[in-house]
Amino acid sequence: MEFKTNRQVVLASGSPRRSELMGVAGIPFIVRKPQVQEPPIRQRENPANYAERLAALKARDVAEREPGAVVIGADTVVHQEGRAYGKPSGREEAKAFLESLCGSVHSVSTGVCVTDGELERTFSVTTDVEFREAPHWLIDRYVDSGDPMDKAGAYGIQSGGALFVKEIRGDYYAVVGLPIADMFEVLDEMGVISAGKGDGL
Repeated sequence: MEFKTNRQVVLASGSPRRSELMGVAGIPFIVRKPQVQEPPIRQRENPANYAERLAALKARDVAEREPGAVVIGADTVVHQEGRAYGKPSGREEAKAFLESLCGSVHSVSTGVCVTDGELERTFSVTTDVEFREAPHWLIDRYVDSGDPMDKAGAYGIQSGGALFVKEIRGDYYAVVGLPIADMFEVLDEMGVISAGKGDGL
């Protein structure tokens, strides 16, 4: 299913996973990578608010270079008991992240910012994920695959990280990196989606 848009939609992300989800949502778009340095989380900053702040930073950066377009920025933060897990710096940190998360429940917050340079909507979606206890050899094998290295929390729920998941409570797509139903609703409310009943839906 594909939809029409009355303006150019730009995804401010180099993530192939977010591009795939935009395709699932049926929204035509182009990709422009943001050129920003991601600041660290502030002391006592709510992780969901941090994800929103990073999403807005990315969306605004691209919006400045794409006048007239509607830009979507997103950022995902894995967190547990006040600790935020970013992308691991290397093998040992990836292993430490996974060892810490296994056998417990953590949260994944994805912040989204939709802006056209004037109007801006920012929101976040948080999902709880419970990991199974996992043997060390499985963690080692997954880390050695290289899959965790470009992902917040050192795992991809849509790939090898699925082996650790016992249960999720919330939006699966927010864990992958883009809550597409909520994003679509915002685009529709902003008048970006032009398809209606008479457009072959």
